[in-house]
Parts: sequence; structure tokens; C-alpha cells
Amino acid sequence: MDLQGSQGSYVEPVEPTREPLAGRLMSIDALRGFDMFWIIGGWYIFDGLHKALNNPTTACIMKQLTHTEWEGFTFEDIIMPLFLFIVGVVMPFSFSKRLDRGDSRRKLYFHVVLRSVVLFVLGMVAQGELLALDPAKLKIYCNTLQAIAAGYLISAFIILNMRRRWQVVLTVFLLLFFWALMMLVPFPGRVADRLDQNANLAGFIDRVILRQFDDGLNYTWILSSITFACTVMLGVMAGHVLRWQVAGPGRVLVLFALGIGCLALGSLWGGWFFGIGEFYFGLCPIVKRLWTSSFVLFAGGLSYLLLALFYLVIDVWGFKKWAFPLVVIGTNAIFVYMATHLWDFRDIAGVFVRGLDRFVGPWPEFVHAITGFALVWFILLYMHRNKTFIKV
Repeated sequence: MDLQGSQGSYVEPVEPTREPLAGRLMSIDALRGFDMFWIIGGWYIFDGLHKALNNPTTACIMKQLTHTEWEGFTFEDIIMPLFLFIVGVVMPFSFSKRLDRGDSRRKLYFHVVLRSVVLFVLGMVAQGELLALDPAKLKIYCNTLQAIAAGYLISAFIILNMRRRWQVVLTVFLLLFFWALMMLVPFPGRVADRLDQNANLAGFIDRVILRQFDDGLNYTWILSSITFACTVMLGVMAGHVLRWQVAGPGRVLVLFALGIGCLALGSLWGGWFFGIGEFYFGLCPIVKRLWTSSFVLFAGGLSYLLLALFYLVIDVWGFKKWAFPLVVIGTNAIFVYMATHLWDFRDIAGVFVRGLDRFVGPWPEFVHAITGFALVWFILLYMHRNKTFIKV
């Protein structure tokens, strides 16, 4: 994706600016790389560490690296929404850049639709068994890239047609609209006034429309596209903040404030402040599998705080060298996501380190995980050194 940064003003709705665009914001690439680290190897590294040490500390870490079954939130649950959030952060920059270079609005719409289609198809390749060429195995809508495609498409049309204040208003409306649909719309098997893991409107719609092509994992996709877009829009608002013509520390303060505000609202709406764990009228539990409105706010709050921290350390204070390994990953995020879904680099790395298994005691899985990640990273480093960036 086009991830160029800018310090120029953002005209509402999107119009070409008269100011030259600056270079990339390194903090965005680094944060994307941090997020991708957990997708392409971080989980396996810490899983191998836990199997070798098996102590309370590693057990606690692995608990945080396991998705919540239903209601609640762990560190693992931030990875996918952070990916969508960063896509949103970049959108004001990339759209303005395209308009600045003379692209017509019609051409930009075409680009948005084409990118969304490509991302959706790549999602089917990565997780939907498209390459199996077997309709019995095919899953149509089941992957992070497809959630990005849906959220990006909806958000793009919002950005291109609404001023910022109305972008905020519509995002709030969509959050309330999703909550109202889940709460009020009747369907066969509905459990009154609460969300049930096996009886909720979003799941019902997926089963009716996708039928045998549903992923069957109690994740929801079609109706949840509304809240995917809301996550992307929270990122868009962060992108607007980063384009403000104010000093860097001022932007950091706003990002921190937005983060704390979203965390508080998500926790309040989810009933955490009241110790309520059910879906009672007016409340909406934090459930990643449904991408509930409270989940959007809570995950968005954490995403704002992470962005503020990375932006403060890297782009405001100027401490950049430590972030280079993450930037190497973040500048080819889509490529490495697809590569690690198509090939198991731990198995490939086994060719080089399998002979060590008998010498390392309880550490073989850790060694394979580290070696597999190193193999991926050095491929990305080679691409980075040669300025080979795969964009969608």
C-alpha cells in the first residue's frame, strides 16, 4: 500500500494540496512492523520459549498471546485491529498524494475499488483455500486482508465525500447502528437482550449468505464489515491528527487523549466498569469474534496509544536506529503476510537446524521459530536494501 507521509494541510473533502509532501513517517512503518512481527513469527518464538522454560512468566505471556474465546481482551486481540487501524492512518496521506500528482477523482475511485478487490482475493488465497481449487474447501470471507478490503472500501468513500466533522459523525453513527442491529433485529433462534456465541444476528447473516462457504469458526464478517470500517476510520482520524500543522508534541497529546477516551468509552459500553459480563440493553460486550462496537473503541484506544508512543519516540524525539528491524518488516507488510501464509518458514529453516535438535534439550521449537523468523527477516532486509517494496 502507498504509505507516504506528509506534514501538509488536508483539505476537506479531499482535494489536491499546494504544499510538497514530506517523506515517510518512520513511526508508521515501525508500528506496522511491530504488528506484523507477531503475525509472522512472534507467537511461535514465545510458544517455543514457554515449552522450553514452562514457568509462570512464560505461561502468563502465552495467555496474552491466545485469543479470548468470547468476551474479553488479550494482547493477541489487538493485532488484527491494529493492522486495520494503520491502514486508516495512511489513507489521508496517500489520497492527498495521489490528488497532488494530478489523479482525477474518478481514477482514485477506480484505484480504491481495484485495491479492495485484490486484497479480498489475496485473503481467499491466504486463508480461504482458493488455491485448492476445491469448492468443498473454499471459504469466501474469512481473513484479515478481506476485513481490510471491506473497511478500506467503505472508509475511502467516506473520506472522499465528507468533511472531517461528518466523518466523525458517521463513524459514531455506524457504531450505534451496528449495536442497534445486534440488539433489536429479530431472527430465528435469537436470545433476547444478549449476544450468544451461537445465536447472534451477524453470525446468522453469514450462515444464510455464505452457506457452505462460511468459515464455521464463530467469527463474523458480512455485517461486521460495518465495524471493520469504523476501526479503519479511527485510524483515519489519527492520520488527520498527524497532518495538523502543530508541533509534534501537540499531536502526541491529542493521540494520547483519543486513546484514553476510546479505552474509557469501550470499557464503559462493554460493562467492565460495572462488572457486567452479559449483553443487557444499552451495553455491548467487548467481543472480537463479532467485532462489536465496544471492541472497536477499546482496540482503537490501544491503537491510538501505541501510535502516539511510536510517533513520540521515533519522529518527535528522533530515536530511530532501534526501530530499523521493525521498519524492514513494516515496509513490505502485505508481501510478508502472504509469504508466511503460503509457506511455513519454520519448516524451511528446519533444513538448516534440524540436526541440532538432539543437542538443544527442550529448545528445538524455539530454535526452529527463531531461525524461521530470521530467514523471513533477512529476505525482507534484502528487499529493503534493494528498495523492492511490494504494494497493493
